[in-house]
Amino acid sequence: MSATTTDTRVRGGRPRLSRAAVYVLLSVGLLVMVAPFLWMALSSFKTPRELGASPPVWIPTEWTLANFGKLADLMDVGQAFFNSALVAVFVTACNLLFCSMLGYALAKLNFMGKRPVFAMVLGALMVPDNLMLLPKFVMMSGMDLVDSYAALILPFAAGAFGVFLMRQFIQAVPDELLEAARMDGAREWYIFWRIVLPLVKPALATLTIFTFLGSWNNFLWPLVVTNDPSKYTLPVALATFATDPTQADGSNGVLMAGAFLVVLPVLLVFVVLQRFFTQGIATAGLK
Repeated sequence: MSATTTDTRVRGGRPRLSRAAVYVLLSVGLLVMVAPFLWMALSSFKTPRELGASPPVWIPTEWTLANFGKLADLMDVGQAFFNSALVAVFVTACNLLFCSMLGYALAKLNFMGKRPVFAMVLGALMVPDNLMLLPKFVMMSGMDLVDSYAALILPFAAGAFGVFLMRQFIQAVPDELLEAARMDGAREWYIFWRIVLPLVKPALATLTIFTFLGSWNNFLWPLVVTNDPSKYTLPVALATFATDPTQADGSNGVLMAGAFLVVLPVLLVFVVLQRFFTQGIATAGLK
């Protein structure tokens, strides 16, 4: 009887041990991923002496904002930040509008060429972004939009991923609900704006985060399509500053401050939309 009791305890203890092991592994993985960001964030508030200390100092003993002040003196951070914010906000807004509209049409409307259009959306998902760099530049150059905000926004005003994501979520909206609205005299724009969009908020939040993140961190396209420093986005301006030996030499703290400014807006957007984003990811497999 005691042996049976012992076996039961052992079997009953296994899930607890395995759960604890999972928590330990997840905690270690979290620390590995978060450690570089923490080092960058904390280093932006360190003095030059603590930045060069050996062994390294994680938490600064003398918190300072001098790195941010020096960064503002050496480069036009305000203009670069404004450019990045302007482009990211407009690109995100355009994607939310156009991708949801096309996703609604592909999910709920019947029109000639519906299947070929959806096939083209799927095909666009398979094309690497870098492969489209030259065609996009030729188009912007042909329209005389190089070195302008339009060149930074228009090529990314709608994306295949956003169309596919919205189409999959909108497909789950009951057709009976839309038919009832049509029988009451509601037009398609009213149905789309007042009925469908409120039901797919998790998808909109997910698309907002991915689009804002991609636009804010976009480096290669702004580098190619802009020559005027006043049009540089924050990643391009910071990279230009970092590769200039006459300014960035020995300014590790300044570079850390600039990198922290690049990451901060993305974190704020994610914190604001985290609840909807988590719900969207959790329900994506049910669509």
